[in-house]
Amino acid sequence: MTTLDSGAALQHQVPRNRMLNVVRLQFVNTQTFIWVPALVLGGSWVLSMMIFWIIGGAGVTEVKAGGGSQAPLWYFLAIGIQAMTMTFPFSQAMSLTRREFFLGSLAAAAVSGLGMSLVFVLLGLFEQATGGYGINGYFAYLDWVWAAGPFAAGLTYLTATLFFFTIGFWFATIFKRFGALGLTIVLLALGLALVGFIALVTFQQAWPAVGQWFTDTGALGLTLWAIPVTGLLAVGSYLTLRRMPA
Repeated sequence: MTTLDSGAALQHQVPRNRMLNVVRLQFVNTQTFIWVPALVLGGSWVLSMMIFWIIGGAGVTEVKAGGGSQAPLWYFLAIGIQAMTMTFPFSQAMSLTRREFFLGSLAAAAVSGLGMSLVFVLLGLFEQATGGYGINGYFAYLDWVWAAGPFAAGLTYLTATLFFFTIGFWFATIFKRFGALGLTIVLLALGLALVGFIALVTFQQAWPAVGQWFTDTGALGLTLWAIPVTGLLAVGSYLTLRRMPA
């Protein structure tokens, strides 16, 4: 009886640890989730500082905002692709389920994104305190992103990292499931949908209203919209992954 109870307890404990195993698996190569994003952020900061210094040396004293802090966000698209294509085969060799692999990969992206968001907020606070490094130059602190405060700015940055990661992960999943032809068809369909939206707004002469909506919604409002959109993308990515051959 004791043996049966111990076996049942072990069965309940193993699944809880399997998702953590995926997180560890994703962080085996620390370059993907840690060092390359940090290098992208640091490199874009250095380049921005050089540009601010050059502009300031030319006698420009107005606010200089480059927005280079968004550079790592685009890299999270590549992280999503790498998390799928480079790690999925290993997860199958470890007998991990697709659900465990997906949730663990998303958790790994959240950990990395949270670290990047913390750096982003700390840089923004430092820029506020120093008047833009004393040269009125702002890398992380952008008025429209920080309008609702540092917590909201950090949430916006974190949501953006997960949004781009999920897109990259889903594109990679589509490629693995349907091949280059399937991915190309999906990208073309998305392009046509975008062109159709642009045409609709243009013919309705609604661009001022669209611009006003973005202004009124603000960064925090757009973030709150982006959270369920990211959730829908994640669901679509998981459903595609479930039907993908090993």
